[in-house]
Amino acid sequence: MPTWVGDVVMATPFTQSLFQRFPDARIELLMYRHLHAVLQGSPWVQDCHFWPKKQDDKAAYRAEYKLFVQSLRARRFQLAVLLPNSIRVAWLAFRIGARRRVGYNRDGRGLLLTDRLAVPNKSSEGYTPMPLVDYYSGLAEFIGCAASGDQLRLYTTAADEEETRQRLQQAGIDDPARVVVVCPGANFGASKCWPPERFAAVADRLAGTRQMQVVISPGPGEEPLAQAIQDAMQQPSTLLDNPCLTLGGLKWLIANSALLLGNDTGPRHFARAFDTPRVTVFGPTEARWTHTSHQAESIVRVDVPCGPCHKKVCPLPRQVCMDNVTVDMVHDACERQLTAAG
Repeated sequence: MPTWVGDVVMATPFTQSLFQRFPDARIELLMYRHLHAVLQGSPWVQDCHFWPKKQDDKAAYRAEYKLFVQSLRARRFQLAVLLPNSIRVAWLAFRIGARRRVGYNRDGRGLLLTDRLAVPNKSSEGYTPMPLVDYYSGLAEFIGCAASGDQLRLYTTAADEEETRQRLQQAGIDDPARVVVVCPGANFGASKCWPPERFAAVADRLAGTRQMQVVISPGPGEEPLAQAIQDAMQQPSTLLDNPCLTLGGLKWLIANSALLLGNDTGPRHFARAFDTPRVTVFGPTEARWTHTSHQAESIVRVDVPCGPCHKKVCPLPRQVCMDNVTVDMVHDACERQLTAAG
């Protein structure tokens, strides 16, 4: 499975197609442990393996990794399908002795694969942006699955609901249908983050004119950014940062809220999967990589000569791709989404 929250969600059409194609097979997923919550509640996580967690004790890590490889080799896999492009994943599939190893032939890993797919978006100038769901669909079709499409699918659990309802009720919120969720961070890097005072200004307007209840929900490490938004707001808001919601709790919150406002980050894909209206501020990243046919999304961005650059930190004195996105632009997009949703 992929290594980022959003990419795991984008892989759900592929995953569903795989299980439909091989209903009698033993299908096991390999992922990072923290990503398990993204798929929890789905019918796909009955058998999962998790990458060993890096640790300071290198000898202990090597010993754990050796046991990890041995345990996978003992499973005697007939087929390994590699969604990530990394050579590390291909090397693992080779070491565990998977009879067939299917993946895109790129990044110097072709010799480790038995079935090498031509990269569909490679050109003389690099890689042309294409929707990640289509990229994964190419793998699905190669192994005999139907084209997996772009309908993202996620599930929630009773524990997710209990966690989030309890946090909301503690804040005096009984009806999440009146909630605007603000997810202001981005693990990718600071360049993806719209300024907190602008998030605050939009949230204030929605709370004031529409009487929406604003819930700011950061991920771990994003707490200072979320606190800056709350500090800059004039209207009341709820900050879920002590502790942050789990990924499962955040899924439930987004699935049952009126609107998600945030940057181009993982929770955006939660909203897509649950058809929650959303407004996403884009800066240095290319929107075509994550395009789907899902409705109810407004992408707010401006064209700039230097973008999309995909740099984690802007090297310029002024980050024009984000700075030129105004409060009015984002607020107007929120109003359109809320009006359309009724």
